[in-house]
Amino acid sequence: MLNLSPTHWLLAFTLGLLLELCLGEPKRFHPLVGFGWLASKLERRFNLAKDEQASSRLNQLNILRGALAWLLLIGASLATFSLLKYLLGWWADALALWFALGARSLFEHVRAIARPLSTGDLVAARLALSRIVSRNCTELDDTGIAKAGLESTLENGADAIFASLFFFALFGGYGVLLHRLANTLDAMWGYKTVRLFHFGRIAARADDVLNFIPARLTALSYTLLGHCRSAFSCWQNQAPLWDSPNAGPVMASGAGALQVSLGGEATYHGEIHSRPELGCGPVPTAHDLQRGIVLVQKTLALWIALLLGGSLWML
Repeated sequence: MLNLSPTHWLLAFTLGLLLELCLGEPKRFHPLVGFGWLASKLERRFNLAKDEQASSRLNQLNILRGALAWLLLIGASLATFSLLKYLLGWWADALALWFALGARSLFEHVRAIARPLSTGDLVAARLALSRIVSRNCTELDDTGIAKAGLESTLENGADAIFASLFFFALFGGYGVLLHRLANTLDAMWGYKTVRLFHFGRIAARADDVLNFIPARLTALSYTLLGHCRSAFSCWQNQAPLWDSPNAGPVMASGAGALQVSLGGEATYHGEIHSRPELGCGPVPTAHDLQRGIVLVQKTLALWIALLLGGSLWML
């Protein structure tokens, strides 16, 4: 609760949650839009990589330039927040939490996939899915759409909701802002393409470090609130096989908690990736997307109760 008294933290936490749950993400002038524009401009300015193999020296230089770009963006954003906090006090922390949380938006996006999928409208379901995933959705069948939607539900629950709550609990607005912006830069720069493999390495590693503990707390929550034995078994046996050190535990435990099978082949940036199987049981359907939302909602209720209880105990 950096720079916040327990009372002000509780007020900021409550107001930020109410703004998020009642209003959702800002429909116009979302700060992340401007941040994303700056990140794109800075990447084009700093990134030396082209679409062909570069020399080892250029690759090392590109890693350093990517680190510098990351520090410039994050540092300037936190400095701006410091000014806002000087002017608004704890209200700035509440606004930062509202800015960072993506619960209502996530639920709305997943429902927008589930509704047409349940009626067999695969064209509308693919279009809705393409708004929240980076994989190629144009040729996915109903099972592929349900898998991708459920994987995104579980993983974004960890990234966009529970990691934000974790860092707000520890460091208030500074923490939640740092995590949200670092996660955004990873989503923009953290791909293993020729252009971004070296430039985005620090952005990807920073996101891995920041999400390490929140991801495992999320996996534990999914385990406790779903089919516990299956979730724990999938987490222990399948998560180590996944490329991402944080997505693996989250999606394996979530799939086990819901007793469905995820993973398998997916196409990213024109390349087919063969991914390990996650979970157990049948492949998901449109109904399982709603079950995924319910699991994330239960986890959100648990985290809110624990954080409110802890803050009241500290008063």
